[in-house]
Amino acid sequence: MAASCPRSSLILWFALLLMLAAPMAAFAALGENESSIQVDQTQMQATRSITRTATHAVHELQTPAGHVIREYVSPSGTVFGIAWQGPSKPDLKQLLGSHFDELQPPAQTARMRRGPVVIRQHGLVFEMSGHMRAFAGRAYIPQLLPAGVEADSIR
Repeated sequence: MAASCPRSSLILWFALLLMLAAPMAAFAALGENESSIQVDQTQMQATRSITRTATHAVHELQTPAGHVIREYVSPSGTVFGIAWQGPSKPDLKQLLGSHFDELQPPAQTARMRRGPVVIRQHGLVFEMSGHMRAFAGRAYIPQLLPAGVEADSIR
């Protein structure tokens, strides 16, 4: 029985380390760093392709469920825009990060109407439309758009 005590301690320490590490998981959320896009890819079990232009990079994630998510990254490495399309809504909390909570009150009001959801706040634009098996949307931070990049290019 004395041999199981060190094993129990080891399991307890391992569980504690897992609990501490869990909140540190980061996603490539709007306004966050490009390096975390790998976490999105893994979380969504997606394939990724990257297209680079003179003004920005586009990381396109394609999931087995048929979602296409594009994450737009500035030369400084910040995700300034996100666009999506697919058979259902993606995990918007994951994609929008801290901006998700900002959208909750306006989104509640917008859902009472039929049609596209368009929310324009200082520092954030969110647009979503669609129906079952055909959703699309985009979100971007106007202040983070690199010079020479128009909002219409986020699609």
